[in-house]
Amino acid sequence: MSKKVKIIIITLGIILLPIAILFFLITSQDDIKNSGLRVGESAPNFEGMDQNANLVSLDSLTQTGPVVLIFYRGYWCPYCNKHLSQLQDSLQMIVNMGASVVAIAPELPENVAKTITKTHATFPVLSDKNLEIMKLYKVDFVVGMGKSIAYGLFGIDFEEINSLGANTLPVPATYIIDKYNKIQYVHFNPDYKSRESIAGILRNLE
Repeated sequence: MSKKVKIIIITLGIILLPIAILFFLITSQDDIKNSGLRVGESAPNFEGMDQNANLVSLDSLTQTGPVVLIFYRGYWCPYCNKHLSQLQDSLQMIVNMGASVVAIAPELPENVAKTITKTHATFPVLSDKNLEIMKLYKVDFVVGMGKSIAYGLFGIDFEEINSLGANTLPVPATYIIDKYNKIQYVHFNPDYKSRESIAGILRNLE
């Protein structure tokens, strides 16, 4: 093997090794111990301020019909933004079935504003300011140090983005809650790319 070839191989190794490590950190599985609430369980009441500074609670929403409750990770998550945008685009169909939509994330209120800018959501979007709502619905998990570092390399600093500066995220779950505050449908998948479709939501509202 010539000296030139060896230099090329070493150079490629220097370039590719950090990329391989970063890829491993990002794609590694989160240690998610929660499994969410189950169908038939009572949905815990919650309240919070939405993007328009209105106080929103589950009890007030279910007075008018079923509620589609969405947990999302934050404005920085493209899968979340796509899902919330789809919900907004189909909002009238959901409303026509007598239901309302509310979304919740651990991000700070000023970052909820960024979510609104990206998704144009007009339904209530709440900041889970004390991370209490995620815990009530058993969707919360702590992001491991390796992944936190990897996210940080892409400018996602949970200390600046999230309430309490916590590296805590929700599994992006969907709950459909009936007017009696009973959970009638759950979509809970630890794969953050997996989201309930609009068709699935509408089907489970029938």
